Amino acid sequence: MAASSAAASSKSDRAALLKAFDESRTGVRGLVESGVSTVPDLFVHPDPYASVPLAPPGISIPVVDLSLPAHLVAAATAAAARDWGFFHLVNHEALVPSGHPARALAAVCAFNELPALERAAHYGRALSGGVSYSSNVDLFQSPAASWRDTVQVMFGPTPPNTERIPSVCRSEVIEWEVHAAAVARAVMALLSEGLGLGGAALEETSCLEGKLMVCHYYPVCPEPERTMGLVPHTDPGVLTVLAQDGVGGLQVKHTNGDGESFWVDVKPAPGALVINVGDLLQIMSNDKYKSVEHRVVMNSREEARVSIAVFFNPGKRGESVLYGPLPGLVSTENPPKYRRFTMFEFLGAFFKRDLASKALLEHFKL
Repeated sequence: MAASSAAASSKSDRAALLKAFDESRTGVRGLVESGVSTVPDLFVHPDPYASVPLAPPGISIPVVDLSLPAHLVAAATAAAARDWGFFHLVNHEALVPSGHPARALAAVCAFNELPALERAAHYGRALSGGVSYSSNVDLFQSPAASWRDTVQVMFGPTPPNTERIPSVCRSEVIEWEVHAAAVARAVMALLSEGLGLGGAALEETSCLEGKLMVCHYYPVCPEPERTMGLVPHTDPGVLTVLAQDGVGGLQVKHTNGDGESFWVDVKPAPGALVINVGDLLQIMSNDKYKSVEHRVVMNSREEARVSIAVFFNPGKRGESVLYGPLPGLVSTENPPKYRRFTMFEFLGAFFKRDLASKALLEHFKL
């Protein structure tokens, strides 16, 4: 009885601390501004970096170079999505104008480094008008909070009220969404060709009009070994286009041909974007492409990290619109590995679990 009473008390204490942190409306950045010298208990992850070793030196995610001949680019994109689920995209000047995405990254950093009272005016968990600024989207579900704050903008299928985007980063965020969407369309065409379906098949099926931008800010941490920037997870959607600054911290879990798994640093590369496969694309490709776990580790540098991810998802969401393995990839020899479902069911399954859960693909497996 005493043990259960103590557990209940501990749970109650944690709930109160979570509520107080959230109601401060200044996020993790606010903790840093207050001068904390240790990581508060809410953010402590038990042994966060012990389970899987780091990759040997010299191993990195693949690079897809858009300046190469078209057939080589398509082959490289498909191989990267099949073998790694992640790749760097370089020489994309035809899709991304000079100065991007650096302008958006700098603007997001500027917002997060506004005085606390100015940031607090934007704080809230609801996507009001398609926009929110808060810390840890799964703050009240996860066993431990992570060391980051986030501005979210839902760009589709319903356009956001752009006036709700903080003015200090509004124009840059809006501009970057347009360029990221152009990149996503080009990559989807390459991935579609890699499946032998023709360049338009994937985008026609998935539509890509569901667009969520998350602008993460990872403040300097006094004890980086005790917490995480982002717990290991897979992205639920079709495709993610990620821009990151030069600080680093993203790691991808890779399993080699011998069945050995390790974490690979995705070191920032000048001018490169990071592209990764989401759970829904793994389902649509009938496991030809794979969605893999990734995380953000805390850096020990004396500067914050900023990244902007745009998650692309189907915009068609009616009860009669079903998703699953693409018919062109299914045969008697290669039967479907997943059942069909609506986007409402898919998103409902995603939001019922905490970010670190790996059960989403399993939920739809046959």
